[in-house]
Amino acid sequence: MKRNYYIVALIMLVFFVISFLTNVIGPLIPDIIKVFNLSYTLAGVLPLAFFIAYGVMSVPSAMMLDTFKEKKIMVAAFVVAFLGSLLLAMVPNYMSAIVSLFLIGCGMAMLQVVINPLLRTSGGEENYAFTAVLAQLIFGLASFLSPLVYSYMVKALKEDKGNNGIISFLHSLVPANLPWISLYWLFAVICLAMVIILALTKFPKVELKDDERSGSVQTYLSLFKQRIVVMFLIAMFCYVGTEQGIANWISQFLKTYHGLDPQTVGANAVAYFWGLMTAGGVVGLFLLKVIDSRKVLIAFTLLALVCLTAAFFGSANIALIAFPLVGFFASVMYPIIFSLALNSVDKEHGSLAGLMVTAIIGGAIIPPVIGLLGDAFGLRAGMFFLYITLGYILSVGFWAKPLITNKLIDIKKKSVNE
Repeated sequence: MKRNYYIVALIMLVFFVISFLTNVIGPLIPDIIKVFNLSYTLAGVLPLAFFIAYGVMSVPSAMMLDTFKEKKIMVAAFVVAFLGSLLLAMVPNYMSAIVSLFLIGCGMAMLQVVINPLLRTSGGEENYAFTAVLAQLIFGLASFLSPLVYSYMVKALKEDKGNNGIISFLHSLVPANLPWISLYWLFAVICLAMVIILALTKFPKVELKDDERSGSVQTYLSLFKQRIVVMFLIAMFCYVGTEQGIANWISQFLKTYHGLDPQTVGANAVAYFWGLMTAGGVVGLFLLKVIDSRKVLIAFTLLALVCLTAAFFGSANIALIAFPLVGFFASVMYPIIFSLALNSVDKEHGSLAGLMVTAIIGGAIIPPVIGLLGDAFGLRAGMFFLYITLGYILSVGFWAKPLITNKLIDIKKKSVNE
């Protein structure tokens, strides 16, 4: 099939938008707690509303793909995300925030199901490894930029003197005590633009490979009966819960224990958490060529635990460095857990991949658990729960027995040949 680089570029844009809309919740938590007078438990329901959508929509979206095809699902996904963004922008209260984040999460889950097979088809199977890595780098870039855009917009709305046309216009839409709501007006515009772009785009025909197809209900039930599958689903649950548990509570932690401004310093800390996660992913790519993935997972998880402990008990300056470094060392966890899971079964890879994506629901459960414990024992003690999730991830490096291990470069042999 002829390569369609316009579609590849469009998919990269979709990856950017998914990440941009997804990873801004954390910096918003302190503002939302303050404005809506929420407990940590109620604040933790917000990421729950977003990530529970992955559990609800991932498998149904995969099943609908054969009937409605990629274009219709992608357009529908951005329409749903647009409606969710517009709801919170126009009706800014706690309940609308929950519904809004659920709708946006549904849209993002629908997109996740479509874009990887579409990327493989458009860019070519021989280029898929490269384009997949590029997509993750763009995903990480958007995660880094999203908190910074939030910080800029809040600051601009506070300082606007009527000279900036767009910011001044936002003043007429955004309540004075809710400057962060401006971000959801921006999200609504972005989603609407994506609907228009996708509607005008001609999509290539995508033939799903066997390992990308969704299986029957019986297939999923048979996978659930396998102990190793359940163990990897728990691992993925723990990873996403850890990632979101840290990202969603960094800013509030820095405000509570160090008195740092969440709209500037806190937002920057979250941005660098995601930024270093992207950088760590690049480093991990090279390490996985020379070291067994299980050993990389063990080493990086231990270092993440060290940094997390330093962030909990260190000074403000140490916390500002240590929290982002947790992101760096967490970077390899998702791809290693995912690949070990797929390489630990000999068939039904498409269905297993769907279940692994569904396990992203961990991002819905762990943040409110931290909030619940935070209300009872203090936020720091609540975040100690992350020792349990990271401990389980660490255990994967010891008990995983994949049928196929990652291919390594023999450095000694290569140097002799040279």
